[in-house]
Amino acid sequence: MNYHKLLEQVKDYVLNYYKAHDTTNFHYHNAEHTEDVVTAAAKIANHYQLNDHDYFIVTAAAWFHDLGYMVSITNHEDEGIKIATTFFKEHQLDDEDIKLIAGCITATKMPQSPITLLEQIICDADLYNLGTDNFFKKDKKLLKEYNVLHNADMTKTEWWTKTVKFLEAQYYHTDYAKLLLNDTKEKNLQELKDRLARNEEDEPVEAPAIVQEPSTPLAVAEAEEEQGKKKKKDKGKDKNKPDKGIETMFRISSSNHQRLSDMADRKAHIMITVNSIILSAIISLVLRRLDAYGYLIVPSFILLTVSLIAMTFSILSTRPSIPKGTFTLDDVNEKRVNLLFFGNFYKMKLEDFNYGMQKMMQEKDFLYGSLIRDLYAQGVVLGRKYHLLRVAYNVFMFGLIVSVLAFIVAFIFFNHQLPEVAHVKNK
Repeated sequence: MNYHKLLEQVKDYVLNYYKAHDTTNFHYHNAEHTEDVVTAAAKIANHYQLNDHDYFIVTAAAWFHDLGYMVSITNHEDEGIKIATTFFKEHQLDDEDIKLIAGCITATKMPQSPITLLEQIICDADLYNLGTDNFFKKDKKLLKEYNVLHNADMTKTEWWTKTVKFLEAQYYHTDYAKLLLNDTKEKNLQELKDRLARNEEDEPVEAPAIVQEPSTPLAVAEAEEEQGKKKKKDKGKDKNKPDKGIETMFRISSSNHQRLSDMADRKAHIMITVNSIILSAIISLVLRRLDAYGYLIVPSFILLTVSLIAMTFSILSTRPSIPKGTFTLDDVNEKRVNLLFFGNFYKMKLEDFNYGMQKMMQEKDFLYGSLIRDLYAQGVVLGRKYHLLRVAYNVFMFGLIVSVLAFIVAFIFFNHQLPEVAHVKNK
C-alpha cells in the first residue's frame, strides 16, 4: 500500500468536500482548523518516529475527524467515520486500518477517551491550540460559531466561564504535548480568569449577516489594546526569567537524548546476549570435537572471532566514562563549568557546589550556557555510543554471513575427512 499517495488523495478529497459545502457559519470547524490539526498530528507523530502505517492512520483520521460537521453538528464524529469508511472502501484500504482510523476519530469525542498512542496523538492534536498563543483568536471564532449554529446569544463572560471549566478539566495525553503545551495552556487559563475577574462588558457575538454593528469592532479593539498593554507589563516584569518556550525546548531535547540513550543500551544488551550464547555454544559444543571434525576449525574460529569482536564493541558502547569531578572558582566565575552533570562536581565540597549553583541560577546566560553544554555533551556521548554500536552490528552481520558461508564450504568440500578420522579411531 502506497500510504503517501493515498494520503494525498485524502487531502484532496477532504478539501474539495469542504469547498462543495456551505461553510459560511462554520467560523471554527472548517478546512483551516482541519489543516491545523493535521499539522499538529504530523508534528507529534514525527516526534514519536511512527512508521509509515501508523503515521498514515493518525493523519488520515485528522483529515476526517471534523468533516462530519458538514452533515450534522450534534453527532459529527460518527458522520465523519461514515464518510471516511466510504472513501477508504472505495480505495480498497484494509478493514483493520479503517477500524483504526475510526477508533482515532471516536477518541476525540468529548470527554476524550484515547487508549492507544495513535488515539492520544490525534486527541492532543485536536486541542493543540489550547496551549498556543493563538488560543484567544481561535476561542473567539468558536464562540461566534456557537452563537450562529445554535441560534444563541451567549456573552463573552458566559463563554469564558464555560471555557475556564473546560481548560481546568482538560489535559494532554502524550508526553510531547505535556512538555510543549502545558505551560502556555496554563498561561491562557490564567488570562481567562483575569478577564472574568475584571468583569469585562457582557456582549454577545453577532451572526455574520449583522456586520454594521459599530460596537463590536470597537469592543474588540479595546480588548486587544488592553491585552497588549498587559502583555508588555508582564514582559517588563519577567524579562529576567527564563522563557517558557526555551525551557520546553531544553526539556524535550534532553528527553529525546535520554530516550535515544536507552534505545542504544537496549541494542547493546541484545548484541551482548546473542553473542554470549554463540560463544558458549562454540566453546562447549564445537571446540571439544574439533579433533574429530577438523574441517570445521576455520569456520568455527571465524564465528568465534566475529562474536568476540561484536561483543567487545557492544560493551565499549555501554562502558561509562567519568570526568575528574572537580572545578575551580574561576570556572564558575568565567561560566565555563557545567554543574548540571554530576561528573563535573562529584568530588567537590558542598559549599563550593552550592556557590556555583546559586551563581548559575542568578545569571540567565550562565544557566542557558550550562544547559547548552549539557545538551552538547549528551549528543557527543550518543554519537560515540551509536558509532560503536554500528561497528558491532556491522561486524556481527557481515561476520555471520562469512561464517555461514565458511561452514557451507567446509561441509561441501572437506566433509570427506570425517570418515577417515573415524576409521583411524576404530583402528
